[in-house]
Amino acid sequence: MDRNNKKDFFDNFSNNNQRAFQVLHLPHQQIFYGAPGTGKSHTIKVATEACPKENVVRTTFHPDSDYSTFVGAYKPAMQELPRYNPQTGERMGEEKKIVYAYTPQAFLKAYVKAWQVPEEPVFLIIEEINRGNCAQIFGDLFQLLDREEGISEYPIKADQDMQQYLTEALSGCEGLDEKIRSGEELVLPPNLYIWATMNTSDQSLFPIDSAFKRRWEWKYVKIKNHPEENYQIKLSDTDKRDWWEFVKQVNRIIASMTSSADKQLGYFFCKADADKVISADKFVSKVLFYLWNDVFKDYGFEDASLFRYADTEEPTKTHELTFPDFYDEDGEKVNIDRVADFIDKVMAWDDNQKQG
Repeated sequence: MDRNNKKDFFDNFSNNNQRAFQVLHLPHQQIFYGAPGTGKSHTIKVATEACPKENVVRTTFHPDSDYSTFVGAYKPAMQELPRYNPQTGERMGEEKKIVYAYTPQAFLKAYVKAWQVPEEPVFLIIEEINRGNCAQIFGDLFQLLDREEGISEYPIKADQDMQQYLTEALSGCEGLDEKIRSGEELVLPPNLYIWATMNTSDQSLFPIDSAFKRRWEWKYVKIKNHPEENYQIKLSDTDKRDWWEFVKQVNRIIASMTSSADKQLGYFFCKADADKVISADKFVSKVLFYLWNDVFKDYGFEDASLFRYADTEEPTKTHELTFPDFYDEDGEKVNIDRVADFIDKVMAWDDNQKQG
């Protein structure tokens, strides 16, 4: 189907079936990017919450992701098959056997759904898109990302296994061009939206090339306060610290160390419980562990006072602060005094810097 015929087909499909494609005034391909914990996934969730759940297909990329795990492949499955008497041919009930069947993955599920419900928007959500090798994962689907009015400008031909699956999956879609119904041609319809998230602190995993980037709109999700949440760090019943004030201040320190926002913390980096409280245990295991292993370990910092603590028996004597110091000798309980002392030093960082 050439370019002109393709456009005519989409117009005729909507008119003849009284099922106009539901095209929203939103980018068809969009990547939400920013520091960890800025709420990228939450932003997508809010934007798509009006859609039926079955119209939102989610997947997460990782280093082992490939074309088959994103699109589809043959996989073993247990099925009940009729069992016959070998002598008489008489049916003797059912037996379970392992058979191989073509199994659609996230892309094909969203693709088929979009063709089945053209009057509704369908979203394919890819979490952590840069944690996988996009060139390997998308393969020839890359061509489909060139879209005009939401329609792929350059159809591609599906392999034989995918064609067999699509022929069955799209059999009930009346009015479809035969090449699309049979899977001979893959064309993204205008009601299919592909949105993704990207954590900028993980850019080094699988860099996204410029040709791929050009086919997406980019939406920056900034680190900002969410006063309606009002998270608190609970060190004890009488000692609670404002989470956002800590985030702001530690981000200033990280910026001073790294000259970048990539390693900074977003408001939702650490999720509070139902009472909007971040426990001391969670604060140490998630926030301080991240700071020690992904920030402080890799970058030097001129203000050593942040990483020293006074000896309990000899206050004039100080020790180098390490991550295990945030726990007791048995490593079972969080050392609240040590955590409180570190937070105090972070919050007083400007004063220390001026004095230094």
